[in-house]
Amino acid sequence: MPELAVPPHDRDSRSTLAVAEEAVRAAGAAIVRRMPEMTGPRSESTVRISNKGAWNDLVTDVDREAEAAALGVIRAQFPNDAILAEESGSREGSTGYEWCLDPLDGTRNFASGIPHLAVNLSLARDGETLVGLTFDPVRDELFQATLGGGTWLNGRQMHVSEETELRQCILGFDMGYVDEQGRLLLEMLQGLWPGLQSLRMMGSAALGMAYVAVGRVHVYANHHNQPWDVAPGLLMVRESGGMATDLQGAPAVPESGRLIAASPAVHAAFMSATKGTPWRLA
Repeated sequence: MPELAVPPHDRDSRSTLAVAEEAVRAAGAAIVRRMPEMTGPRSESTVRISNKGAWNDLVTDVDREAEAAALGVIRAQFPNDAILAEESGSREGSTGYEWCLDPLDGTRNFASGIPHLAVNLSLARDGETLVGLTFDPVRDELFQATLGGGTWLNGRQMHVSEETELRQCILGFDMGYVDEQGRLLLEMLQGLWPGLQSLRMMGSAALGMAYVAVGRVHVYANHHNQPWDVAPGLLMVRESGGMATDLQGAPAVPESGRLIAASPAVHAAFMSATKGTPWRLA
């Protein structure tokens, strides 16, 4: 796949994209190493699981181990860049570049032994995302995009689906951690049914967005996101010909929190079908 036109702040002849791939693969290796503990007898697991505020918002020691592995790669190459990481928070930088990392998106899936999860990493400058990667270490699938360079899956350029009607579409979604918004989401979905092909609760916003970008899922809707959940996916969706907005239709940014991603035709159909619903207005 093509590099950025001017790969930012390269050192030792290594491109930013190569460093980013090494980082997500290092995090993925840490996850895969511990995955058997979650798919075997729970009595044999040494994974430590705790809550981060909401009763259903989990974190494990594997999240932290994966984050340390990825950050070690980034800091070794670009020690002066700013970093925003889900588990360790933010660190100021002096270069104007900021990395955004979710070391294990899909912690609930991981903690339940469900092998559907990803590492999410992006690089931005002046608020514009330049590089986005979503790595599924279980399937060894690397979704990546560069600004102006398209979206790629394991070296093959990808595009959003060509479907145009909602009744032909799979809608991916996630419930978030706010009970009332989750209830409104379910009401909205009930109102759409059976005008869709199928529904999928993803358990990973990172993979939900990546799947829209490569045409596996036709719409992804979520009302509770952090920048590290969706920054790579927003770039991927747009670079693959799709669009992503907030619930009112304004272009989504990593800080939007609430978003709808789809191809332009399906996005328009979804917005029309859900107009005026309490979920969109909440």
